[in-house]
Amino acid sequence: MDTKKLRITCAQLSFSVGAIQQNKTKILNTMEESEKINSDIVVFPELSITGYPPEDLLLRESFVGKNFSVLEEISEFSGRTSGIIGFVDRSLEEQTTDNVDRNITNAAAIVQNGDVKGIYHKCYLPNYSVFDEARYFAKGTKPGELFWYEDIGVGINICEDIWIDEGPAEEQVKRGASIIININASPFDIDKTKLRKEKVINKAKKLNVPIIYLNMVGGQDELVFDGGSFVVTSNGEILHQAAQFVEEVFSFDIDLEIKSNNSDNVLTINQKDSEIPSLSSSEPLEELESMYEALKLGLSDYVEKNNFKKVLVGLSGGIDSALTATIAVDSLTSDNVVGVAMPSKFNHESSLKDAQDLAKSLNIKLKTINIEDNVESFRELIGESVEGDLLGVVDENIQARIRGNILMALSNQLGAMVVSTGNKSEMAVGYSTLYGDLVGGFSLLKDVYKTEVYKLSNYRNSITNVIPKNIINKKPSAELREEQYDSDTLPEYDVLDKILKMYIELDYSSEKIINSGIDKDVVYDILEKIDRNEYKRKQVAPGVKLTSRAFGKDRRMPITNTYVRDRE
Repeated sequence: MDTKKLRITCAQLSFSVGAIQQNKTKILNTMEESEKINSDIVVFPELSITGYPPEDLLLRESFVGKNFSVLEEISEFSGRTSGIIGFVDRSLEEQTTDNVDRNITNAAAIVQNGDVKGIYHKCYLPNYSVFDEARYFAKGTKPGELFWYEDIGVGINICEDIWIDEGPAEEQVKRGASIIININASPFDIDKTKLRKEKVINKAKKLNVPIIYLNMVGGQDELVFDGGSFVVTSNGEILHQAAQFVEEVFSFDIDLEIKSNNSDNVLTINQKDSEIPSLSSSEPLEELESMYEALKLGLSDYVEKNNFKKVLVGLSGGIDSALTATIAVDSLTSDNVVGVAMPSKFNHESSLKDAQDLAKSLNIKLKTINIEDNVESFRELIGESVEGDLLGVVDENIQARIRGNILMALSNQLGAMVVSTGNKSEMAVGYSTLYGDLVGGFSLLKDVYKTEVYKLSNYRNSITNVIPKNIINKKPSAELREEQYDSDTLPEYDVLDKILKMYIELDYSSEKIINSGIDKDVVYDILEKIDRNEYKRKQVAPGVKLTSRAFGKDRRMPITNTYVRDRE
């Protein structure tokens, strides 16, 4: 078998949505550096010019037009090193599936020597989970499109295309591809890293060609792109594994089979006068470590890209606020995190001490504001307008909402974003107060179950012991009434979270959950709580997606829902 060497640079970088000029600069700088080492190809992620997902910005002609002009600038700059760049292209195909014309495509441009040499249009558009690509894009109609670097065929496809059996990769290999390059903006969840690798390894072995899987990195609203790009040889071995949750640009040489080429549009290959350093792969992160890194990156990018400098965290002395503050410090530094303790008469003295100990451990400023006088004023004010004593839930929510009001007032005053502290388990069953503990610009633990809050806290303490043991070990309580504990109204969290995962992520029926061995009355009670509290979750701030079914854009349930579950 005759072969020829290609030198390929992979740019696992962060590209912000809408930051077209900044994204252009990042692309041009990387192309310039790749040219210095005589790379033949430098590869960028899916929609790297616009950022991913641009959502309804794609409906603005000016946005799409700016993306075109920037691609033109990039192509004019290009030299001997060709660039594979994700962008939004026009569609010339007439495709009618409904009454909306989709005249743009999710595309990859190949640029070299001052010109656009070829374009591939994504053929398979995901329309599930957090993806809405069929809302905007027309499908590519040339899955077998091939690009020739002298006599080496290169198949380029985009994200979902690689997941399809007998899809574009297969078509491209049939037409002579000696390598497949798959560019991605694939969001993180705790199960996906392993699945990606298995899928690509199996496809590389099946097709007997190497595959480059290049992913974006960075946070975008609820999504975190974890990078973790990799190169697989034709026999399924990992040639290089990039790091997760950080930018990485890596280059390598690879010998590829020469094939017969009948194309007139041929890209050039560079003379390699020098060797490049050998690659050193990164180890894949364990589950808790990857979750923690995703939370850090999701928070830091959300804060920075939305032009905040500091964040506020209400510190109750409980584990949720402790973990939230710790992640905030790890991602933003202690100088940019302010804790706020707001005790009432129902808070144990030990809770305030726990908050103080945590603030000292994290080296953050702690503001302490006693709310009892304000709560009492509200009790009297509301009491004058109703007959009889205030209901317990009214009194509890007054406390939570006063705290929320204080946090938002401080946010306005200090220009700091409030990071709310509620977890997925509480939000699932409505164990939270609208306009109270749910206030904030970002809900960091929105997709973290309570049992995982404990695991993540212990994981963080295994690195350096920052969260006081008393916070982790004490019985969880909202402390909104005397001797109140979560277990008064909820099952133990290991049971609750088991129910939640089966119902929310796996769409199990009540019967199937009961058959797993959980008391049927507990199951029905929890499922009714989940369904009843959809209206709260719809009003919660965005938070990092970690699981296969996160609240928010990922799980779309109607608020007004009269479906009645039959009980046994």
